[in-house]
This record gives sequence, structure tokens and C-alpha cells, in this order.
Amino acid sequence: MLANYLPILIFLTVATLLAGALLALGTLFGRLAVRSRGDVAKRTAYECGFDAFEDTRARFDVRYYLVAILFIVFDLEIAFLFPWAVSLSRIGAYGMVAMAIFLSILVIGFIYEWKKGALEWD
Repeated sequence: MLANYLPILIFLTVATLLAGALLALGTLFGRLAVRSRGDVAKRTAYECGFDAFEDTRARFDVRYYLVAILFIVFDLEIAFLFPWAVSLSRIGAYGMVAMAIFLSILVIGFIYEWKKGALEWD
């Protein structure tokens, strides 16, 4: 019975040792790299080569998140429509009904975005 679990025990031991070794090497090389790069200008925060304009913890406008949700809605729609269109002849009426339900859920998300004003560009 113990012989059945021996390969799993060996695998877990090797995985733990490998993970520990990689973490130790990363820590060691990270400390060596920080010591070798003593230039203060290289360690300063910047935005596209310029100093930061404002605090990095500033709040984003809610419209940013609405546009992100809108992107996800359209991205999902396109990602699922292509394979569906290719296999429509094989999946038949069941596939048509399933895609109609899926698209109706996406349309509800689109209407939500529209009502929240994500499509209004200021």
C-alpha cells in the first residue's frame, strides 16, 4: 500500500526542494543586483521618462471601470461568436438557442453600460 504513494511522496519532495532552491536563488540574486546598482536615479519612480505628476494612489473615475466592463462584454461576444458561427451547422437548434441566451445576457450588460453613460464621450 505504501508503495503506491511513494511516487507522489518523491514528487512532492522534489517539488518542494526545487521551489525552495529557486526562491533562495531569486532572493540572493535580487540582493546582489540592488547592491551593484547604487545609482539613485535608476531607482526613482517615473512615468514614461518623466517624474510622477501626482500621487499614484489617486482615485480613478468610475467611467474608467464602465469602459473596462464594456470592453469585456464585447471581447467575450467576439470570442464566442467565431467558434459558434463555424460550428453552427453541426450544433443545430440547440446551439442557436444557447447563443441567443448568451447574446441576450450580453445585451443586458450593454444596456446597463448605456444607461450608466459609458458611451457618452466628454
